[in-house]
Amino acid sequence: MRLLPDIAWRSAEHDSRLLDARLLPLLRAIRSRSTLRSAVGAVGLSYRAAWDLLGAQARALGAPLVLLQRGRGARLAPLADRLLAADDDARRLLEAAAGRLAVKVDPARAGARLRCAASHDLLLAELLAEGGVELDLSFRGSMESLSAYAAGHVELAGFHVPAEERDSASPYLSLLNPRRDRLVRFAEREQGLMLAPGNPKHIRGLADVADRGARFINRQRGSGTRALVDQLLRRGGLAPEALKGYADEEFTHLAVAATIAAGRADAGVGVHAAAARFGLAFVSLGRERYWLAARHRTLGERRMERFLSALRGPALPRLAKRLAGYDAGRAGEIMPVSSLEKPL
Repeated sequence: MRLLPDIAWRSAEHDSRLLDARLLPLLRAIRSRSTLRSAVGAVGLSYRAAWDLLGAQARALGAPLVLLQRGRGARLAPLADRLLAADDDARRLLEAAAGRLAVKVDPARAGARLRCAASHDLLLAELLAEGGVELDLSFRGSMESLSAYAAGHVELAGFHVPAEERDSASPYLSLLNPRRDRLVRFAEREQGLMLAPGNPKHIRGLADVADRGARFINRQRGSGTRALVDQLLRRGGLAPEALKGYADEEFTHLAVAATIAAGRADAGVGVHAAAARFGLAFVSLGRERYWLAARHRTLGERRMERFLSALRGPALPRLAKRLAGYDAGRAGEIMPVSSLEKPL
């Protein structure tokens, strides 16, 4: 592995504030796509998060970055054009010297952490924060996590499937190899509708969300929760357009819960623990299993053995008890890929 230098922009004033790393990719996407809504999908931000980012950075810089006009999309303000041009120049200079400046890292000698891409999960985040687990973790959607794993970019991939529905695992099986891969049990958790405190609209399912014109906040495409929403819509004979806000996305269970708690949406799908953290009403849609995919040949590596020991130790059940709807009683069990096709 090699470490390469990169560019970061900061104020030359005494406070030395850094520009948010998400800003320049967003500006480039706006320049090429001409609308903010199209640009946010290209950089993995929700529309609201992009809007807040542009506003915060414009206030910090004292000048607008993007000009939005009704019916004419979005275009970059002069400051954004100058910033992107300067960044392009800086990157050309850095590229010429990158090979000379690169630092080599030997993972075997450096005791590198396991790399894990995983669908957002509160218990996994708690284990990383308090369970003494060394893991290089990035939260992504279930499909994106498994795609990164299949491409060899990470050693672990976290994804979830409904406990009682074997067909829902079909999209994931194409990214797993029964001879190469194994599944590691992590937890079972309760998934359902998160609703405003007291459930004032008396919502019991997605059909009620549609019928009552409730504002819905969705998860991003590629996430397991988004797949569940789409599956429930098909089962109920509902079109996505039936949900007011189907195209509005957030990237974690907690972000969906926070949006509802702030009164910017009436309903969303997420885990019970996220609803409980924000004092929201919750209507269960069933339980699901959260798995970790790993290559069979890595299970004997010392760093993987340490991770599996942590899953089987006392910390995980203790942490699970603090989160509504979780059960980590069989964490750390090694299972074949075929387990996804069998009711357990």
